[in-house]
Amino acid sequence: MAMSILNNSMTQKQIQVLTTMQRLWIEHVLWTRFFIVSTSNDLNDLDEVTKRLLRNPVDFANQLRPLYGSQIAMRFQQLFTDHLQIAAQLVNAAKAGNETETTKQRNLWYANADEIAKFLSDINPYWSKKKWQALLYDHLKMTENEAVQELNGQYEASVTQYDVIQEEAIKMANYMANGIIRQFKI
Repeated sequence: MAMSILNNSMTQKQIQVLTTMQRLWIEHVLWTRFFIVSTSNDLNDLDEVTKRLLRNPVDFANQLRPLYGSQIAMRFQQLFTDHLQIAAQLVNAAKAGNETETTKQRNLWYANADEIAKFLSDINPYWSKKKWQALLYDHLKMTENEAVQELNGQYEASVTQYDVIQEEAIKMANYMANGIIRQFKI
């Protein structure tokens, strides 16, 4: 079921689910970008940016809890927190030029994406593991490219890459919202 954004056939509740998921995914990639920029440039706001970034999995869990219950919401929160913590280790390893650690963290990041994809497909029959894997793998690849570009001072390329990441975030949000709407007949 393809969902037209804000069309006349959507209910107010469906629009709310859609816009909430879009906001959360955009916040996810935006605060990730801020983390990359702050880390790359040794900015003084890194601690505050990191705290805000780590609030994103909590915000997702708070939206999922009324639908799926506390246990599932907390599991998603943990998987998504792991996703961010691994990403931070990957960026720091790349910044340090530690290829061995960069490869290790990259492998952990993709394994975590596999876990997230499986978890999501297990809790919602309208979410495909294969589709989530594809979306998450694209997200990881683009985010790593963005980090490398930022670390190498390729700022124009990094900004351009972020625009593509933001488009991908909207795709993930729409897919997530669509599954919720279908599963719960919202």
